[in-house]
Amino acid sequence: MKNLNRIHLSGLRAVESVARLGSIKAAAEELGVTVGAVSQQVQKTEAQLGVQLFERRNRMLLPTAHVLAMQPHLTSAMSSLSTAIATTQRGREDSLTISVAPVFAGKWLVWHLKHFNKAHPGIRVRVEATVELVDPDTSDVDLCIRVGRGPYPGVNAEMLLRQRVFPVCSPALAGQIIKPEDIGKLPIIRDPGQMFSWKTWLDLFGLDETILQDGPTFSDGSLCLDAAIAGQGVFLAWETLAVYAVNSGQVVAPFPQRPATGMAYWLIGGRNAPRTRAKQAFSDWLKQELPESIGRPKGADAVSA
Repeated sequence: MKNLNRIHLSGLRAVESVARLGSIKAAAEELGVTVGAVSQQVQKTEAQLGVQLFERRNRMLLPTAHVLAMQPHLTSAMSSLSTAIATTQRGREDSLTISVAPVFAGKWLVWHLKHFNKAHPGIRVRVEATVELVDPDTSDVDLCIRVGRGPYPGVNAEMLLRQRVFPVCSPALAGQIIKPEDIGKLPIIRDPGQMFSWKTWLDLFGLDETILQDGPTFSDGSLCLDAAIAGQGVFLAWETLAVYAVNSGQVVAPFPQRPATGMAYWLIGGRNAPRTRAKQAFSDWLKQELPESIGRPKGADAVSA
């Protein structure tokens, strides 16, 4: 291991991240440093090794044969280091870091986490609200909750619940909706980032998206729900986003039909990370709390993947 004496570990981390992710910007986001810092670390490592690892072309870094040969070994080594560090936490069964999308964190998790805390007062939970992809094997994140189609290679992924959607609106507007086609009489609140469309729901009634009116657009699902609460129109919401607003009477769901989008909620963990008591407790709680919160029996459509 004498070769390591002349190379800084931070430089090797930067090289590995850039090579794996394909850009300095992505590496900087993963490492939590600036783009300039990553660039400097790469240059220092090239100088220490005496070889060119990336070819600079049109403000892009293209991997050379040297880095292509190194990258698999570096990734494996960084994963092993992460696992080694994780072993120091195996005796600590009292902490848990969860990565979750901000919308799910704000509209569901914060309202239900008190139930977990009450059942497991000895476990501290830290929530990281982000949409960035996280590798539980190479980060300090223990578990991730994500929405997608799956499967997810390279990690332990368990389907928790299939995502279903339905229209919601304010109580004041609900009186104008008697039959499904009445949706077309009201403004439609849209989130351009949604991974599903109104077609998912309209198809149940043989209706087409052409009946839908224009309406306000927001780049966040929680803002769309707030707009529906404020009476700005009809929003096609998913259950975990709207469950509290529906149960509290802030919005009304005019129709009972809730078709599946083809996506699901997944609980994701690292393949090489230890299975702690805290992880198991949170996993067991989530599998029960999530379906119960939206009125589905536990395990109704949750299957292993």
